[in-house]
Amino acid sequence: MGQGARRTALVTGASAGIGLALAREFAAHDFDLVLVARREERLQALSRELGERFRIDARVLVADLGDPAAPARIFDTCRADGRQVDALVNNAGYGIKGRLLDTPWEQHARFIQVMMTAVADITYRFLPGMIERRYGRIINVASLAGLAPSTAGHTLYAASKAFVIKFSQSVGFEALRHNVHVTALCPGFTYTEFHDVSATRERVNQLPKWMWMDAESVARDGYKAVMRGDLIRVPGRLNRVLALAARLSPQALVTWVVRREGRKWREA
Repeated sequence: MGQGARRTALVTGASAGIGLALAREFAAHDFDLVLVARREERLQALSRELGERFRIDARVLVADLGDPAAPARIFDTCRADGRQVDALVNNAGYGIKGRLLDTPWEQHARFIQVMMTAVADITYRFLPGMIERRYGRIINVASLAGLAPSTAGHTLYAASKAFVIKFSQSVGFEALRHNVHVTALCPGFTYTEFHDVSATRERVNQLPKWMWMDAESVARDGYKAVMRGDLIRVPGRLNRVLALAARLSPQALVTWVVRREGRKWREA
């Protein structure tokens, strides 16, 4: 890095929720930004906000990660602009309500593209530059759901997050000797518009308020975790207790509890 130069963070799904909060967190730590999402109006507003508030450069890049060609376009655009990406946040994601057979396969295939293939593809493209420069930070936003048995409904969601966790661990071990940290961030219930998009707001609102975290707290925890070099980070004391219980308790008991409780909000 030249004297006075800032590093750059690229954040997918930056227009809302945890992605937006992580963009603000990196900006607060003097990173320039490449903000990636589908909704240009929101990205432009965020770019103006962060530029004025933190005096950083925030570039808007509109892309739909459901398009298999999007990761290559994102990488090529950054390279053409002469932007080296020092930190990568793979956050873009959503849920599909209902059981597997309730939804046409084409929608599931698009979901897999966004939630798994694009995460691996974008990481594959930006990782070599990080290794060459001997500096990189990658946050892959997973979920507590990826660490626990799955329930009926939202069939591919927990499976996709389990993939993100295992992928992050493997890449993290491969890249650590090059001073590249990879963290799978595994939040539990977080106040974002995710539940509105996935049509589960009414059900999850029945959960007690003490089970929820806000996106800003998750983002702060995730930023600190990747800077420390944590491979997996579960933000929130309660969530860490739940993750530990899921790992240490008899699996038959954990599966029974998750199946019984999951019916209340996840099956439909």
